[in-house]
Amino acid sequence: METLLPETWLPKAPQKRQVTAIVILLLLWEVGCTTIKYSVLEERESSFFVANLAKDLGLGLGELTARGAQIVSKGNKQHFQLQQKSGNLLLKERLDREELCGDTDPCILHFQVLLKSPVQFIQGELQLQDINDHGPEFMENEIILKISESSLPGTAFPLKIAQDLDVGNNTIQNYTISTNSHFHLFTRSHNGGRKYPELVLNRALDREEEPELRLTLTALDGGSPPRIGTCQVLITVLDINDNAPEFVQMLYEVQVPENSPIGSSILTVSARDLDAGTYGELAYSFFQLSNQVIQAFELDAFTGEIRLKKKLDFEEIRAYHMEIEALDGGGLSGKCTVAIKVTDVNDNAPQLTMSSLINAIPENSPDTVVAIFGISDPDSGDNGKIMCSIQGNLPFLLKRTVENFYTLVTEGPLDREKQAEYTIVITVSDLGSPRLQSQHQVTVRVSDVNDNAPAFSQRAYTLRVRENNSPGLALGSVRAWDADEGANAQLSYSLLSSPSASPSPSPSAPAPAPASAPASSGRPQQPAPGALVSIDADSGQLFALRALDFEALQAFEFLVGATDRGSPALSSQARVRVLVLDANDNAPFVLHPLQNGSTPCTELLPRAAGAGYLVSKVVAVDGDAGQNAWLSFQLLKATEPGLFGVWAHSGEVRTARALSERDAPRHRLVVLVRDNGDPPLSASVTLHVLLVDGFSQPYLPLPAAPDAAAAAAAGAAAAGARPERLTVYLVVALAAVSSLFLCSLLAFVAARLCRRAGQAEAVAAGALAGPEGHFPGHLLDAGGAGTLSHSYQYEVCLAGGTGTNEFKCLKPILPNFVDVAVTKDTDENSQFGHQFVFN
Repeated sequence: METLLPETWLPKAPQKRQVTAIVILLLLWEVGCTTIKYSVLEERESSFFVANLAKDLGLGLGELTARGAQIVSKGNKQHFQLQQKSGNLLLKERLDREELCGDTDPCILHFQVLLKSPVQFIQGELQLQDINDHGPEFMENEIILKISESSLPGTAFPLKIAQDLDVGNNTIQNYTISTNSHFHLFTRSHNGGRKYPELVLNRALDREEEPELRLTLTALDGGSPPRIGTCQVLITVLDINDNAPEFVQMLYEVQVPENSPIGSSILTVSARDLDAGTYGELAYSFFQLSNQVIQAFELDAFTGEIRLKKKLDFEEIRAYHMEIEALDGGGLSGKCTVAIKVTDVNDNAPQLTMSSLINAIPENSPDTVVAIFGISDPDSGDNGKIMCSIQGNLPFLLKRTVENFYTLVTEGPLDREKQAEYTIVITVSDLGSPRLQSQHQVTVRVSDVNDNAPAFSQRAYTLRVRENNSPGLALGSVRAWDADEGANAQLSYSLLSSPSASPSPSPSAPAPAPASAPASSGRPQQPAPGALVSIDADSGQLFALRALDFEALQAFEFLVGATDRGSPALSSQARVRVLVLDANDNAPFVLHPLQNGSTPCTELLPRAAGAGYLVSKVVAVDGDAGQNAWLSFQLLKATEPGLFGVWAHSGEVRTARALSERDAPRHRLVVLVRDNGDPPLSASVTLHVLLVDGFSQPYLPLPAAPDAAAAAAAGAAAAGARPERLTVYLVVALAAVSSLFLCSLLAFVAARLCRRAGQAEAVAAGALAGPEGHFPGHLLDAGGAGTLSHSYQYEVCLAGGTGTNEFKCLKPILPNFVDVAVTKDTDENSQFGHQFVFN
């Protein structure tokens, strides 16, 4: 083995980054000028060690692996294998020199060493050394010579040669003939070193003495040990034939296209003999020939025409040489040489041999080598000149490295979202006529990089759900998509913190107590999104965690995030607003008169009241909204149906006609309050009305106005759980009603001071039965309007039998929640203590 590799060229360390095209070309130009040469004997077993490439190239252990070293041979047949870890170059199979190279000597196999990162080519040659594995072999077992008895001593008679597939010293070196008294053998060397035997006559033959001679011809090669081949030589002694055949030309040269059809005539050789009769009849035959000639041509023995026996192939054999012998009937012969040159036609399409191919490229990789390949065409001349191209609308370039080697590189970073896969057709065509071409298809997939954040189908979602929903109810879903693929496009949904916008509570929701409300705001705080809803991380489906109450929370907002599973992960957000729809789940609530089940509400009605007199007003609210909160009032039951009526929309209870003496002193009214929901909900309130003529004890000290205002404030505080705005309205209304009551009471007391004392005592002696127990009969409508707010409670005491006959109005008493009316007998001498409750 020999290695011709300059130390100055050898790379010292593999590079870790992608080099530019200019650096690649410079490196490859330098590499293309150097060839490493090895030699090995033929017929070595597979995996036979040839050389250590890493050592010869000056590379350390592991550098061949790091640089992606590869052996590239011409064509698709690989004769070598490379162990990248050790750097050893081994034979891949048993190599037969005679099969690979035939008669060509020396037999050289060309290969290239490809280093991919960075791209470098090293030319290599392996010379197959011949071993003596073939012996000489004659094409015929017997050679027949016809020699005239008139032949003179010293006449040479050429014999047919033997074939030996070996070359050099292992081919035929000498011929010998068996011992005899008439001939000796002379071995002649022709141009090219081939040996030809000639039989030389030592003394004249005598047909009558010995008509035939049989000799053994032996061919010996130069191997160690030598191999031999033998054949029999039969010599027939003829009578005298004094004219040998002569060819018209001693050398015939002809050019035959390789695509000539089988059976076509190549040429016709011609010889003449001046003898007549049998001695002038000629027969043509191949004299010195090889297996290649016998397989390719046939000779007509009578006409001398040479015809094609099989298809010629310029790429296999470019020329044939043969000797034609013309033999007459007398045994004399003449010889000529025929040289047939096979001319090339463009019958081979160019071939492409892929050395390296990357099927997947990250989309953000610039100037990436996709493929390394070589092209070849076994034709010659313009038929073997080839060019390579790809489609012009693709972001790829072809760059030529060394002779007939190309790299396919990206023109810039690729975008998988625009095009995820490229089909590149590499077209290789020659310059022959007609032009032949071949195509090789390369599919390059652009692998995904997480460069796209998820995108929601909407920036904001609005979902609606009816209140009193069941926990776990699906509210709706959010959808996001990601232009990436694989794990980069797999999304996970999650709830994020609530936006800064405040929630929208229901107007009818109870206001929090002042002590527990935050100092900055009196409105209720929105619960965290995680306490109200949950989200399916895979599908984006939103579920309610608990039943929602429209009266407590009309709407709430939160953020939803979508995060992909790339590295690094990308995310986006969307706003979700949930609107709680009202359901008719709240029956009307009667604020006035308030019913507590212990003491009914009693209204005082003067008998002098005319038609349309306001007896009382039913005040009710509904915690729902919209038409579910539209209230209507209806008189459901009455002691005397024609006496009273209720206004359907205001709830005012008025007299339908003027009172008469025949009307009962007390009446019980049931008012129905119904909302407009579906189905409607309702509540009822019971009113007790007492008909009175007037009050006794005309003088009655009136309470101070501030006390009434304090009572109104206490009533407002007792409302407790009402919304802030409604509470303000009620406080103002109750204060107005209280003021009106006080004014009416003062006017009534002044009027009573002018009445007679006797009439006052009669009135005081009368008694009316109240709703529960004994109730005084001389009572009057204190306000003139018929109804007072039940948020206030006043104590009225009438004492009959005293000297002063005073009407006393005591300070307001704040109730718990329910209004109480009590009538109490203080003594048996018609002294009454009465407590009237107006709430």
